Amino acid sequence: MIFNLCKNRVWGKGTAAVLWRYPLKKMGMQKRKENGSLGYREIYRKKPAGYIIIKRWFDIVVSFAALLLLSPVFAVTALAVFLTDGGPVFFAQYRAGKDMKPFKMYKFRSMCKNAEELFQQMQEQNEQSGHAFKIKNDPRITKVGRFIRKYSIDELPQLLNVLKGDMSIVGPRPILTFQMEECDAYQKQRLLVQPGLTCYWQISGRANVEWDEWVEMDLKYIEDMGLWTDLRLIVKTVPAVFRGDGAY
Repeated sequence: MIFNLCKNRVWGKGTAAVLWRYPLKKMGMQKRKENGSLGYREIYRKKPAGYIIIKRWFDIVVSFAALLLLSPVFAVTALAVFLTDGGPVFFAQYRAGKDMKPFKMYKFRSMCKNAEELFQQMQEQNEQSGHAFKIKNDPRITKVGRFIRKYSIDELPQLLNVLKGDMSIVGPRPILTFQMEECDAYQKQRLLVQPGLTCYWQISGRANVEWDEWVEMDLKYIEDMGLWTDLRLIVKTVPAVFRGDGAY
């Protein structure tokens, strides 16, 4: 079974992505997609209030502690970005948040200073399906940027977003506001919950995952949401980050 999946894969480029495809089908991914269910708001509404409260307090405590513990990493990364490409060190961009509400997401700058100006000119080079944008060898990425993106160091400033309440530690990864606005009602359900630093997509190949499967993973998370699910995803994120699969 696994051999046939690997031989005929049509989803991702990495082994992790391939192996995720079969479990997702078993969990009813195709059935959800075919039915086009719009019932995820009700699923989220039924989550225990205690879990939602604990999740928020967990986000506050963990993000605050991580900001303190990782401050040396912040300092070294900021210095590396500045010495190789000048300022600004940080990059802020509006992303679609919970219930499609835009928020300013923070990152270490990993691209050239005029990256957003070049964005529109590069749409035809997009290697991701659907509404996301990814190019494996994006020419806008700096040398330091390529390293910090591979190991998700560029995402660390989003701990500030978590502390502020824009994001959660675990939740669907946010994409650009206009990209989410182009989605249909079924796909927009992925943001009925707070976007996060990590989720099923993050541990399953990231950019190697096609858009439709990405959406299904996020909807699957809404179904699975709970303390055990969140803790399990956090633990699995650590080796996924070091492998760097689909991180570009």
